[in-house]
Amino acid sequence: MEKEVRNSTKKMMMYFIVFSISMLFAGLISAYIVSSIGQYWVHMTPPSMFVASNFVIVAASITLILANKAIQKGAIKKAKSFLLCSLILGLGFTYTQYSGWQTLSSWGGGWSNHETELGVATSWNKIDDLLEGSAVYGVDYDVRIDDEVLIYDESTMDFYAPNDPLMVKPITLKVKHLTNTSGGYLWVLVMVHILHLSFGLIYMLVNLLRIHRGSITSEDNVQLRTLGTYWHFLGGLWIVLFFILFSV
Repeated sequence: MEKEVRNSTKKMMMYFIVFSISMLFAGLISAYIVSSIGQYWVHMTPPSMFVASNFVIVAASITLILANKAIQKGAIKKAKSFLLCSLILGLGFTYTQYSGWQTLSSWGGGWSNHETELGVATSWNKIDDLLEGSAVYGVDYDVRIDDEVLIYDESTMDFYAPNDPLMVKPITLKVKHLTNTSGGYLWVLVMVHILHLSFGLIYMLVNLLRIHRGSITSEDNVQLRTLGTYWHFLGGLWIVLFFILFSV
């Protein structure tokens, strides 16, 4: 009975953690979507490393499922091998996230520091920084309003409304007053997700040591099951974020 109560408590704690993270990201995603309505909004094309991260995180979940199945059958060596694969893939996912953000930053989608009377201030790059960066408009990014893409004339570096195909009246000044708010949201969402992922990697390493020491067995493996719950949730959360940030 004591073991059942302990296992049930650990499961409930994990469900509470998952629920709390869900509420946090629901708030951030809602703010991202609401902020884009009726505003000039920078829409970025996902770097190849962000695309690759989808496959890496799914692979990590698959090996974790195999680790859970192996431990339930008492195959300790297989469980350790699969869990080690999940850990390596998790680190690989972190690397793809970092590389993806580095690509966005090289395009001009990051932030910059500038001197003020009160010292150095940091702000998100504006449209000018994207235009002067290595990104190509219409390929790597575009600017939208109400999900319609603005027309951009590279020769004059002017923006035009979507309903102005003859490019009669430029709206460049309006657009250039825009701070790249979407880039700020993107950075926050990705970094907060990486933070929670780091907790999952630490928990994965701890469970790997527990299996090695024999404290996780075929009869007592609730720690590995709760790890699976947490990790699969984070994987699904990233795929949702990817769709919202780069597809919607």
